[in-house]
Amino acid sequence: MEIRGGQGCRDWEERERSLAIPANMEDRIVEIGVGVESGFSGTSNDSPLPIFLKFEDVEYKVSGASRNPMKAAITSAASKLRVEQGSCKHILKGISGSVGPGEILALMGPSGSGKTTLLKILGGRLDGDIQGKITYNDTPYSPSIKRRIGFVTQDDVLFPQLTVEETLVFAAFLRLPTNMTSQQKYARADAIIKELGLERCRRTKVGGVFVKGISGGERKRTSIGYEILVDPSLLLLDEPTSGLDSTSASKLLMVLQNLAKTGRTIITTIHQPSSRMFHMFDKLLLISEGYPIYHGKARESMQYFASLGFVPEIAMNPAEFLLDLVTGHANDISIPEDLRGSPNPQEFEKQVTEFLQRKYKTEVEPKEKEDHHRATKAPKHLQIAIQLKKDWTMSWIEQLIILSRRTFRERCCDYLDKLRLAQAIGVAVLLGLLWWKSKIGTEAQLRDQVGLIFYICIFWTSSSIFGSVYVFPLEKVYLVKERKADMYRLSVYYVCSNLCDMAAHVFYPIIFMVILYFMADFRRTAPCFFLTLFAVLLIVITSQGAGELFGAAILSVKRSGLVASLVLMLFLLTGGYYVQHIPKFMQWLKYISFMHYGFRLLLKVQYSGNLVYECQSKGGCRSLQSSPSFDTIDLNGRLHEVWILLLMALIYRMLAYFCLRKRISIAPF
Repeated sequence: MEIRGGQGCRDWEERERSLAIPANMEDRIVEIGVGVESGFSGTSNDSPLPIFLKFEDVEYKVSGASRNPMKAAITSAASKLRVEQGSCKHILKGISGSVGPGEILALMGPSGSGKTTLLKILGGRLDGDIQGKITYNDTPYSPSIKRRIGFVTQDDVLFPQLTVEETLVFAAFLRLPTNMTSQQKYARADAIIKELGLERCRRTKVGGVFVKGISGGERKRTSIGYEILVDPSLLLLDEPTSGLDSTSASKLLMVLQNLAKTGRTIITTIHQPSSRMFHMFDKLLLISEGYPIYHGKARESMQYFASLGFVPEIAMNPAEFLLDLVTGHANDISIPEDLRGSPNPQEFEKQVTEFLQRKYKTEVEPKEKEDHHRATKAPKHLQIAIQLKKDWTMSWIEQLIILSRRTFRERCCDYLDKLRLAQAIGVAVLLGLLWWKSKIGTEAQLRDQVGLIFYICIFWTSSSIFGSVYVFPLEKVYLVKERKADMYRLSVYYVCSNLCDMAAHVFYPIIFMVILYFMADFRRTAPCFFLTLFAVLLIVITSQGAGELFGAAILSVKRSGLVASLVLMLFLLTGGYYVQHIPKFMQWLKYISFMHYGFRLLLKVQYSGNLVYECQSKGGCRSLQSSPSFDTIDLNGRLHEVWILLLMALIYRMLAYFCLRKRISIAPF
């Protein structure tokens, strides 16, 4: 019985010979390395660059006091581990293994055993206190290897409003090389759809919590297709069968088998597969509390544990048998003589797991390491080819065009929302009726119209802030996923998001002001109308930038909304309507309030100091500048508020971009 890691190394040598690699190394580099960089033929039959993955003595620790979000993300999974050293939790404790092209390696173990952590480390998606040796074609991890790895998360991160076809086509245009024509990219996406059996649902929305869409199995296959578009050499999947019925799960495993046959190296975590699925795996790595229990051929795992004295007494699913063992539950399982007579169940479970860990560490692991060291290294040309760096597949402008189309398509339901249109029209009509043909003949009438102008500021400031503050928190998971895959530059995403949202934010205020302006009987001159409209749009754009800053700085739906509410209330109080003469020690607040400048700008474009009112009073006509409503405003002064608002809008967006870059760079995925 062969259970050592050396078997995998010998299998690699056989696969190398079957690949018929030419002797001329330079020619092969051009064929494999440069060929992969340059493009694809548009079919699903292209062979990816072979990757031989080896990992030895991989350890990972998490500091309990660490504030790093990357480490904190797996603290909940680590809480189940019983081994702690000081303030650190030891997640992985010396994991070794290997897998090559054409093989599927299954990582099995109970929840909290460290499967997902190991998968993220192998995919280069986890930083921190990592020890051990991991090589890809005997080459350490580097950014050039990053784009040869496909990573499918347990939760399918797909835009719900896009169809299956749109999801894959947009991904193809963003990720495939520029030397491929549009027809070739469409053909590539179409080939993936056919290969994964998604033709029936290609024009169905992916869907989500609030949007009806495709089934769980179809969604998972779409996630896999999203990753294999660019022919990744190494495909990593985290619990791909989670939430699927046995039939859908088996079909998915068959898809993975077909992908492995094309020369890909596949690693997947799985919790408790069926008997049929279990025998589809080429290799198995069994983990318990961060320790390796078994590594070798999946079909030989039962023989290994039988040789140790663990034999099922009834017919059992192999996966169920193995999970019972690694958790220490030996019901209906015969056990070795050394473990019999344990005083209580808890101590017995601990003894079983420690026995398995000790046997692997003393009898199996030394032989595996010896075979690893004696194994033939990956051919030199593969080591060189894997280090060829893939540059951006598209230029900045090309990425902007494609991403703008996708952003608009994905958000068009929000942009063309009937409720938002009804809100803009309804509020405009209501205000128009309340201030119908308003006048400025008396102080009271003037005060009413000034109140309307301030309400316009409040309405569009709040609408714009809350319309943009949730954008980045809601799309964070999509952005992190695509940035980890280097699909596009962050600056492209940010500019696309701004431009598309700005178009929507500008459309509704125009309709609002066209209705309200003439119903409220504001000054009916063309310059005054267009200047008022321009001032409102400037307030909207500045408020949008502020909302983006709050959302990017916090990236939490709940917290960013709370911060936006507090800032809006503060700016409302210092806007210049409720309190004109603010105490000196509080005056700094109004200078950072865009509502203060927006309100002043609207008053300046709507009124002039030369206009008169109170002509029916005993004292005769008075100029508007003499009204108490304009004590702190020079109605005939220059419109310097325009430049202040433009500067604030620019500063808000620059700060939002840098906050987003910082937060996304450390976000776990």
